[in-house]
Amino acid sequence: MTATPDVDILVIGAGQAGLSVGYHLRRLGLRPEQDFLIVDHSPAPGGAWQFRWPSLTLGTVNRVHDLPGMSFAETLPEGSEHAQAATAVPHYFELYEKRFDLRVHRPVSVTVVCDRATADTCPNQQVDGLLHAELKPHATLRFRGLVNATGTWDKPFIPYYRGAETFAGRQLHAHDYRTAAEFTGKHVVVVGGGITAIQLLDEISQVAGTTWVTRREPVFRSGPFAPEDGRAAVALVEDRVRRGLPPGSVVSVTGLREDARVRGMRERGVLDRRPMFDHLEPDGIRWADGTFQRADVIVWATGFRSALDHLAPLRLRGPGGGITMGGRLATQVEADPRIHLIGYGPSASTIGANRAGRAAAVELTSYLGIPGHTQG
Repeated sequence: MTATPDVDILVIGAGQAGLSVGYHLRRLGLRPEQDFLIVDHSPAPGGAWQFRWPSLTLGTVNRVHDLPGMSFAETLPEGSEHAQAATAVPHYFELYEKRFDLRVHRPVSVTVVCDRATADTCPNQQVDGLLHAELKPHATLRFRGLVNATGTWDKPFIPYYRGAETFAGRQLHAHDYRTAAEFTGKHVVVVGGGITAIQLLDEISQVAGTTWVTRREPVFRSGPFAPEDGRAAVALVEDRVRRGLPPGSVVSVTGLREDARVRGMRERGVLDRRPMFDHLEPDGIRWADGTFQRADVIVWATGFRSALDHLAPLRLRGPGGGITMGGRLATQVEADPRIHLIGYGPSASTIGANRAGRAAAVELTSYLGIPGHTQG
């Protein structure tokens, strides 16, 4: 027999995706803290933006997309292109939470989610037909549906290369980068072919010697990034997750924009890209042909993985490590329609998170048969 839930829907994460879901749940007539609850492990509003490096300004960031129902521009003062993204975006998110009365509970960490519809996923627990979350500080929450919007910021990915443990210099992920000044006079290897790698390479190369290393030959786009280009990139990633494959890299499809910053880097000789090295040595990196580069620091701008460890008891992943996704925008887990993932696959972007937020809210409330649900 199904027990009475504490709330119908739990939303984990209050970044772009989680706030978008909250907005659309409210539009569908659901009440915060009664029908749905948003929890977030960060100490303050802003999602991952509050942890970005200080030199990332609104003039250098790729783009900040508006949340639904409220423009980012209306929260900005004159001449805001020099404002720190780590300050301006969290301020926007804070005002957004207040305007739409989303009542985010923080800091709250979800340590594990399990399913008491079957005894084997929640050992030693009574079957009651609900999803359960263990929260920190200590609490247990019972609910009927889940929107996981934890994103990727908490799961920086560093690939293993032979000899990594012997390297005597410093290694850090872009997640932990703060300022180029700390690398002054050193030689820094920047690994990665995405937008973040370009941003860090530009800054570091102005105070230090650099070597840029990527797995694939970077592709730069000289023309504007048209909407159809974005749709094509998202479609390829969506196809992968609908087939249960791990999501691929969007940058590998879209390429890198050839803007004024990139042109300046090219003129300075910074974009002399090298292929991936074979292994690390105590004082540098060595390629398979024997070429060696001395290095003091290695910065891994090698991306992130979806933060889904707390969902492990639900056994959502297939044999290849991917999760088969369904629904209109590939946010719904095929194996368990009570669960939607935003920030996984095609929704792992700010604009994608907005569209996915609405789709998840509509589809989940419809599936659960929540009174007051509307397709509007």
